[in-house]
Parts: sequence; structure tokens; C-alpha cells
Amino acid sequence: MRELALHLLDIAENSVAAGARNVTITIEEDTRGDRIRLAVEDDGKGMDAEMAERVTDPFVTSRTTRRVGLGIPLLKAAAEACNGSLQIVSAPGRGTRVEVDFQRSHVDRMPLGDVVSTMLTLLVGFPDVHWTFHYKGDEKQFTFDDAPIKDALGEVPLTEPSVLAFVRETLETGISEIQEALTERELTTRVCQNYVLKEGR
Repeated sequence: MRELALHLLDIAENSVAAGARNVTITIEEDTRGDRIRLAVEDDGKGMDAEMAERVTDPFVTSRTTRRVGLGIPLLKAAAEACNGSLQIVSAPGRGTRVEVDFQRSHVDRMPLGDVVSTMLTLLVGFPDVHWTFHYKGDEKQFTFDDAPIKDALGEVPLTEPSVLAFVRETLETGISEIQEALTERELTTRVCQNYVLKEGR
């Protein structure tokens, strides 16, 4: 997987497989600290300390559809290669939190990727799960919670074309506003740095 969004999809699907009814996905981009952090937190069956430690082994998986679980081990290796880390906090009956962070500007850091498609895949694929998505970028924040939408829809499914279009637009608008603000800040920072270098000559 060459996109962080696909890793989020993989981890969230693990949450569903673990019986989670509530899953929260968080992305935080910090330009000042030069970090990008991602987290998936669920209320699934959880793991004991031994299993939580072993889950970063590429030959350990809780899934029955494949023998080798590569998602989390690959993500851990990618984070560590970019001056980051991966942590798993879990307890039986209390759910699991997987958190990973990277040096944001690292040349080898994989791109964030298509977060909108990832969220839509989860919303449509697992409609009985309560999904919450937080995207933070420096001072700005966007939150998407599917509960109010589901309550308003009643019996109408999220796959209804007009509903799906509304959800997609909501996600695209919220995410793009954060990313535009981050890009603007980065450009401003570069201009200021260039000015300081030029004046220092």
C-alpha cells in the first residue's frame, strides 16, 4: 500500500472484524512540528498485551481470509523509516487504538491519498457501524459524524445516489478546506524563509 488512506482502510476493516460498533478515524497534520499523525480507535473486542505486541509481526493476523497480515507491520516499518512510530493500545473488552506518526516533510513519507474514497467505502460497506472522522490541520478542524445523517434518513440507505453525493461533497469540502489552508501556510513559511535568507546575505 502506497497511500496512508489505504492503511486507514485496512485498520478500520480490522476494527469491524473485531466487532466494533463505533470507530473513530483521526488525521492530524502539524506543519509547525512537521508531523502527520493518524489514529483509528474502536470499541471492539480488543486484545491482550501479548497479542497487541505480536500484531506488528507480518505473520500474525486475526483474519481468516488470509494467513499473513502485512498491513500494520508495513505501516510500522514505513513510519520508522520516516522518523516516526506506531503504537497499539488495547485491552480485552475495551477496544483498540492504533496510532501512527511520520515526519511530515520526510522524502520517503507516503502521500495521504484518497481519504474521501476510504471514508465512503467504510460508510457504504459497513452501514451498521457508527463512523466518526476528524481531520485537523494546524488551527483548522473538520469533523464528520454519520450518526445525525443516519438518524435523519431513517429507512433511506446511504447508498441512495442523492445521499451518497451529499456525503461525498461534505467530505470533499471539509478535507479540501483543511488542505488548502495547510498549503497556504507552507507557501507563506517558504516565502518568509527565503526572505530571511536573502536579507542575511
